[in-house]
Amino acid sequence: MIIKDLTDNDLYKFTTQNAIHKLYPDAIVKYEYINRGKTKFPDGFDLELRKEIKEMSFLTLSKESERFIRQRCYYFDPDYVDVLKEYRFDPSEVNISLADGNLKVDIEGYWYRTVLWEVPILAIISELYNKMNNNRPVNAEKNAKEKAIKLKELQAEYSDFGTRRRFSFDVHDKVIEVLKIYSGEYLKGTSNVYLAMKNNLTPIGTHPHEWFMFHAAKYGYKKANELALDAWVDVYKGDLGIALTDTYTTDVFFERFSARHARVFDGLRWDSGDPIQFTDKAINYYESMNINPQSKTIVYSDALNLKKIEKIKKYVNKRIHDVYGVGTYLTNDVGVTPLNNVIKMTYVKNLPSEDYKPAIKLSDAKEKFTGDIKEIEICKSILNI
Repeated sequence: MIIKDLTDNDLYKFTTQNAIHKLYPDAIVKYEYINRGKTKFPDGFDLELRKEIKEMSFLTLSKESERFIRQRCYYFDPDYVDVLKEYRFDPSEVNISLADGNLKVDIEGYWYRTVLWEVPILAIISELYNKMNNNRPVNAEKNAKEKAIKLKELQAEYSDFGTRRRFSFDVHDKVIEVLKIYSGEYLKGTSNVYLAMKNNLTPIGTHPHEWFMFHAAKYGYKKANELALDAWVDVYKGDLGIALTDTYTTDVFFERFSARHARVFDGLRWDSGDPIQFTDKAINYYESMNINPQSKTIVYSDALNLKKIEKIKKYVNKRIHDVYGVGTYLTNDVGVTPLNNVIKMTYVKNLPSEDYKPAIKLSDAKEKFTGDIKEIEICKSILNI
């Protein structure tokens, strides 16, 4: 069994589940596995994946995890933790097939339930793929130590964002231990709630692209960013205040990012495109709003490595608070080519009686566009992209 704890998942899935449960409990969605790297999977992979998914139905929130969430995740109301205690993964929400090495995974159900599937399924796919191909990790601790020391030398504040494409849970677990020892205070936390608990770290995360994608399908593309941010503030009252900018491109985001939003949100997350250009746009925007950029934060989080972090940090030069969310580079740098895959929302409906509407994502990098091609073109036309 690969996923052994309900909280072996990223914090942003739980924060989003809480917001969905409060605001959109009747919403139903579909998700789709997207194999960007065109990886071929071995015969029988679908059967083994199905077994792992079935095992997840027995997971429950442990007493230890409950205590940790109540103590460290101060932004959750007590009733959400009670909801989480009753939550069970339902394998019937997941459909898996394999044909000619091409893996297909579809998820469908109430959004507040299905939102928790994405990260553990991707983690299972990665670990199971390595296991069935007899891949073995090489120099996991050595590489993690070297990176931890270098990140500390750079005085780069960073967090682990590597659950989805980790080589395995065991590698992830060991990497966190090494990072904590050799980076000290510069390791700010991990997105993985279970490993945050295990290592007495801060769980890190806010909201995903799907939060904006749902609001676009519900309210339209022009209002999607604004209403998604407003809804987030309605739930969290200013906590968890890092805003994701690129669901419908960063330029469009800034058009609807009001002075009120700029003051309520602590900062922004860069997740695609050119980080140098993004830095300039963010600093210029805050200055145009008479906000000191040094009082705000950018979380850089797209395919980072030491070279990129060093370049970004040198360019930022303390003009804005810079922190780094580092994923696969930490948890799957073991001599094996990591999978290049995602699970994305594809369709939504606000009520069970309604018809599905397509849910799409653009980003600041064309290769990251997801969803129906015709709908993407409609969106681009509406937003003048």
